[in-house]
Amino acid sequence: QVQLVESGGGLVQPGGSLRLSCVVSGNIFSRSTMGWYRQAPGKQRELVAVITSVGTTNYADSVKGRFTISRDNAKNTVYLQMNRLKPEDTAVYYCNLASLTMRPLDFGSWGQGTQVTVSS
Repeated sequence: QVQLVESGGGLVQPGGSLRLSCVVSGNIFSRSTMGWYRQAPGKQRELVAVITSVGTTNYADSVKGRFTISRDNAKNTVYLQMNRLKPEDTAVYYCNLASLTMRPLDFGSWGQGTQVTVSS
């Protein structure tokens, strides 16, 4: 079973930045299209950023121009650089499989997520 471990969340003021990391166990990572998801209280989980195995990216309109997804296949790690954060970015952030067309997928399991809170 694939294990996903997210980290890097925290409390940040509006306009601030955070960098999230997600380590994925196993040897499937390097050929997988990965995505970052988020779930705010009372809302459905949404896919916000995707990166293919060769680095092609796609973003939800709500984060385009502010968030950057990247990956290091040697470290089985996917990152999410979040800049110009807004209160509406507050959510628990998760990584998992995804499609470049922003279709949610998963490995059959989810990590614990990392909490991002944007507040003054």
